[in-house]
Amino acid sequence: MTRRSLYPLALHAPLVAGALITLAPLAWMLAASLMAAGESNTLPPRFLPRRITFEHYVALFTRLDLARHFLNSAIIASGATIVSVGVNAFAGYAFAKLAFGGRDRLFRTVALALVVPAQVGMLPLFLLLREMGFVNTYVGVMVPYLASAFGIFLIRQYVLGVPDDLLHAARVDGAGEFRVFWKIVLPVIRPILVTLGTFVFLNAWNDFMWPLIVLSDSSNYTLPVALANLVGEHVQDTELMMAGSVLTILPALVVFLLFQRAYVRGILAASVKG
Repeated sequence: MTRRSLYPLALHAPLVAGALITLAPLAWMLAASLMAAGESNTLPPRFLPRRITFEHYVALFTRLDLARHFLNSAIIASGATIVSVGVNAFAGYAFAKLAFGGRDRLFRTVALALVVPAQVGMLPLFLLLREMGFVNTYVGVMVPYLASAFGIFLIRQYVLGVPDDLLHAARVDGAGEFRVFWKIVLPVIRPILVTLGTFVFLNAWNDFMWPLIVLSDSSNYTLPVALANLVGEHVQDTELMMAGSVLTILPALVVFLLFQRAYVRGILAASVKG
């Protein structure tokens, strides 16, 4: 082998090895979910099922009523994503292109929130929601995602790249501010909206701590909370728990795979524009 041919091999071999190490637990989780009860606990451990069975998935949706929790997660993640994209888009546009008193000072305050851990605000937010009557509701779970410092910052950095002359020309032609945003700015910033929407959906779908704090009625539990609640009762049912884990990560994985190109492109574009 020549030195030129060895260089790509040396570069890609660690990447492939790292990918295999990362994917191995996920592959075993999927395989274990298709095994018969107790088969995954044998020694030596099996990597592939002797006979593929879907009995654990059936049990999750019939005996354990996981469909309701799946629907809860879908409603919360989808609702949070739609509202978050709209609110952050308006706020990011205002900080980038609208002139108003204290704009830069206010944006610096918002940007400071990026360095504050989310856990710090959980207690005051919970107390506020309790006073407003939103505890144990879908709205209460969605609230942390409806507007975020990260989302506002991300969209503002992207909107800064939209030419001011284009917006001024539309205003001179008689377009109102909302029409300027809807007809001109929104189509231009679509990649970053897809990026933000994907980010919010993944976080809202996978979140465990906040729904656990806000929701007290087990019928309102999201999928991660419901699955963790089942562990105490079915800790020995490894295959059943693996089936539940597959159902938990599958929607998030599908969403990311569908929008991964737009997600990465939006992140890179925002970093360059910023």
